[in-house]
Amino acid sequence: MNNKSIRNLQPQEIWNYFVDLNAVPRPSKKEEKVRAFIKKFGKSLGLDTQEDETGNVLIKKPATQGFENRKKVVLQSHLDMVCQKNNDVNFDFETQGIQMTADGDWIHALGTTLGADNGIGVATIMTILASKTVEHPDIEALFTIDEETGMTGAFGLKQGFLSGDFLLNLDTEEDDEIDIGCAGGVDVTAIADYNEIFVPADFQTYSLTVKGLHGGHSGMEIHKGLGNSNKLLNRFLYKFLDNNILLTSFDGGGLRNAIPREAQSVFSIPKEKSQDVETKFSTLKEEITAEFASIEENLKIELVSVEKSEKSLNQEYTQKFVSALQAAHNGVYRMSPDIEDLVEASNNIARVELKAGVAKILCLTRSSVESSKFWVADSLKAAFELGGMKTTYSGSYPGWKPNPEAEILRIAESIYERQNGKKPLVMACHAGLECGIIGEKYPKMEMISFGPTIKGAHSPKEKVSISSVLKFWSYLQEILKNIPERG
Repeated sequence: MNNKSIRNLQPQEIWNYFVDLNAVPRPSKKEEKVRAFIKKFGKSLGLDTQEDETGNVLIKKPATQGFENRKKVVLQSHLDMVCQKNNDVNFDFETQGIQMTADGDWIHALGTTLGADNGIGVATIMTILASKTVEHPDIEALFTIDEETGMTGAFGLKQGFLSGDFLLNLDTEEDDEIDIGCAGGVDVTAIADYNEIFVPADFQTYSLTVKGLHGGHSGMEIHKGLGNSNKLLNRFLYKFLDNNILLTSFDGGGLRNAIPREAQSVFSIPKEKSQDVETKFSTLKEEITAEFASIEENLKIELVSVEKSEKSLNQEYTQKFVSALQAAHNGVYRMSPDIEDLVEASNNIARVELKAGVAKILCLTRSSVESSKFWVADSLKAAFELGGMKTTYSGSYPGWKPNPEAEILRIAESIYERQNGKKPLVMACHAGLECGIIGEKYPKMEMISFGPTIKGAHSPKEKVSISSVLKFWSYLQEILKNIPERG
């Protein structure tokens, strides 16, 4: 099944709009093409279509007959997508459309992220805007930009741009969940400029590679204990410090909100230490492979001799950098004492780069509690500063405080139970949703988040369930039909 045949899936309108959307390049911070696409769509329907100073697009659709006195609903999804691909895939996210295929009940892309996060939400809103049969109150369709790498669109949203009573965020990834809260986050960046030396003639140079990890969403999947390529690779380097290694380069991971899947480094050692290093490598490789055997079945770790490096960090700077990265926390930091099974605070060491003596470590720290968010960030800062690195915080965004008494939640819970014969899971999530930021600007607007089942978001393993999209579509329509009248 290819893009063309996916158009025949049900609900056909949603899949058609999803295919159209996925033909438009839409990396975060480079949404010019998709913004033009969605504005053209709104205007083609004769609907009031606006764009704010930040680049968010708002399309307004009047209520269908008989629903004019109902409360107004904001339908919200983000236009950008996480752009990740396998190293052996030749693909340009800025110029090419996503190539899709089906495997049973799942749609996925060919070696890249799929863009179902949040493209299915966008396509669903487009379906409602274009429909002549779906019953609904006044609709404000809000398409935000740059959700994945800074939530720029939500931050730039001005008071008065929206006038809805309820906001339905269509960005949750389990179809039996209704989210009413989420974590906030902050970017932690460590930088150092180390002096380099010439590698002595009697040194041997190696390339060390970790690859084949699952990767995934650094919020929704951080609790799974998946391998982080940067931390796994650094375990070897830390073990080799006693062998007087000189580190030349480190290149691992990518986006802050994606668990890193691949990493590679180059280092040199005295030739007489070669056998000891190779023995340590073999032992540690067996240990790590055994640790992750049940969840990282495609993990590959390789050590190969390469042409001698010309320059590297000296032993002192190598030790500082490797030790700082070893000490920096990755993964779950604290579970919530108040909400069962909810990760309160975590950190993702997302990107590590060392080249020509310049070192950068990029992290995304998350927490549902503002104070513990900076507790984790300060712990990272302390570790990095011990390595002689300057650490800065940026892009801080708030969490979304749950409101279990919200009217829209009671409506959504009742409809889900009626349709499915069981109660939905009402919960807060550890991912970052735009609701917290929007809620600060519109404190009287009630909000919930829900969506179809999406697995492996933020990785090339991303996939969306076909049957779940149909379930989600039926559920959303019923919610819109049951929006109460204005008081």
